[in-house]
Amino acid sequence: MKNLVIVESPSKSKTIEKYLGSDYKVLSSKGHIRDLSTTGKYGLGVDLEDNFKPNYILMKGKTKLVSDLKKEAKNASKVILATDPDREGEAISWHLKEALGIKDNNYGRVVFNEITKPAIEEAFKHPRLIDEDLVHSQESRRILDRIIGFRLSRLMQSKTDGKSAGRVQSVALKLIVDREREIEAFVPEEYYTIEADFKDFKAELKKYRGKDIEIKTAVDADEILSKLSNAYNIDNVETKLKNKQSKLPFTTSTLTQMASNRLGFPASKTMSIAQTLYEGVNLGEDTIGLISYMRTDSIRLSDVFVSDTKSYIASNFGKEYIGYVKTAKSNDNVQDAHEAIRPTSILRTPESIKKYLKPDEYKLYNLIYVRTLASLMADAKVEATSVDLENQGYIFRANGSVCVFDGYLKVYKDYEESEDTILPNFANYKSKVIVASKVYKLQHFTEPKPRFTEAKLIAELERLGIGRPSTYAKIISVLKERKYVQIKDKKFYPTSTGITVTDKLQEFFSSIINVNYTANMERELDEIADAKLVWYEVLNKFYKDFDPLLQTAFKQMEKDSPEETGEICPECGSPLVVRKGKYGSFVACSNYPKCKYVKKEEKTIVEICDCPKCGHKIIEKKTKRGKTFYGCNNYPKCNYALWDKPTGEMCSNCNGLMVEKKSGIICSECGK
Repeated sequence: MKNLVIVESPSKSKTIEKYLGSDYKVLSSKGHIRDLSTTGKYGLGVDLEDNFKPNYILMKGKTKLVSDLKKEAKNASKVILATDPDREGEAISWHLKEALGIKDNNYGRVVFNEITKPAIEEAFKHPRLIDEDLVHSQESRRILDRIIGFRLSRLMQSKTDGKSAGRVQSVALKLIVDREREIEAFVPEEYYTIEADFKDFKAELKKYRGKDIEIKTAVDADEILSKLSNAYNIDNVETKLKNKQSKLPFTTSTLTQMASNRLGFPASKTMSIAQTLYEGVNLGEDTIGLISYMRTDSIRLSDVFVSDTKSYIASNFGKEYIGYVKTAKSNDNVQDAHEAIRPTSILRTPESIKKYLKPDEYKLYNLIYVRTLASLMADAKVEATSVDLENQGYIFRANGSVCVFDGYLKVYKDYEESEDTILPNFANYKSKVIVASKVYKLQHFTEPKPRFTEAKLIAELERLGIGRPSTYAKIISVLKERKYVQIKDKKFYPTSTGITVTDKLQEFFSSIINVNYTANMERELDEIADAKLVWYEVLNKFYKDFDPLLQTAFKQMEKDSPEETGEICPECGSPLVVRKGKYGSFVACSNYPKCKYVKKEEKTIVEICDCPKCGHKIIEKKTKRGKTFYGCNNYPKCNYALWDKPTGEMCSNCNGLMVEKKSGIICSECGK
């Protein structure tokens, strides 16, 4: 009898089985196998009266898979649950144990941060039991999201054009809406700066008689210019050697931000490619995981990896390029003691495996590799020079810098702006007075804070302690899918629906849908994981706050009035309005349900060609869900129909109708 190993992803099961050898059989759960049912009060799948006891059911399409896994588990010597190394992975392992009926004395839980043979073999030496505190933390998050998602979403659907609301989603949307309103309310203020051009550099006016100077109007600027001479005294020259610190290795948040800024990848694309790199890529003779686990908020690197990388740096760049292990500021929100996102081997350079990677996979792997390598390289050294030039009591300043040791920039310069700004050597000047070739004023206007990009929104959510590494990409996807935001020039603009939903939620749920409450809830979920709080007590406290607000909102929240078309109902004389249905917008009577008039859409008939079956016309049609197809206008007498657009030509081989495919023009009958 073999040992049975269950992982989440089918793509990594074969790789792990090969690493473990013939005594192990590795199968996949293909992600989650169970979820909350939609039975019980409000369809929550949770017993609100019995400490939020969840009712789990098998997910759609998982019955046969679970049945097969159950048989394999029954015949196995031992079952090893090897799902992902985070709370969600812990919860999946627990669900597998429960659903498959695995006994306490016949299983082990193993975790690994990378899919390489040494990491897998080491992990299997240290099996443990399922951490029920981690499971309760994940369960609590799921129940919270179910309660808020189901009940608030139904409220929004009944009162607005919005489709959903959520614990984190709605706070993220509020950030976008609030920023838009700040921009709309912003009143630009005029101000001026004054610059002086010299032979080799420029200087800007900073002070007057030792005090910072602000120039509000053109008149003030012209008055200053009138007082200046062409001669400037070299008042002070200061040169310092400064360290330019190398970057921290990537977390989920910083990776998605950097990939957005430098590669133009949306967060969902970054995480999808990272998942592939983590699960493994075929490198010719073997499939190997190229990066460590990609859902993390830790910057820790393993001692072995640090040691190997320092040796690599010494061999390839010299000992003077070896840096030090960095630590971040203490962050109470860091979820688990994971590692940062890093390559599984520093010897596996991007160029050495480029031929095995798709272009975007290579770009992301190169970014991760270079960032991790740079994080363990020495700081760059920059010689910074500032010079103060005095003219009639006004002080102009010029700043410059020269990189005297590139350090980590040796490998990271393509991802960081670090151009030298060189100033003259003022010690060589014979006179302490220099003459400006030109002095002039520049007009400016203050600007509001910019709209959020994906990268900036993720950074803000992380800064505020909202969401977790596994949720950032999903939050953004939901906001787009629900049409709560539009993307223009890579920036978020809230739609009218997004603004309405936010305003309605703030009217009735401002005590819950806000940054502080949401961040505090994240901390409480962390404390459940650390066994400092009891999970159902946290849920009970939340529900006592939430339910009364919801009851009031259902009674008092005004329903959005539908948009009037300017037409009158031909049956009762009431205004016609635009309503939204399951399959899109339609025009109907505002006096519904007393009057059930619906304006029929005037359809433009697009004739394509003759029907090969009956001789009538093939026309363009749409399904109830709005999908285009092509069928005979003699329906139902003739049911000839095609998904692909006919060209009107007939096949010389079988006389079938030719159609347009992405691959070209082919026959709908014989495929030629």
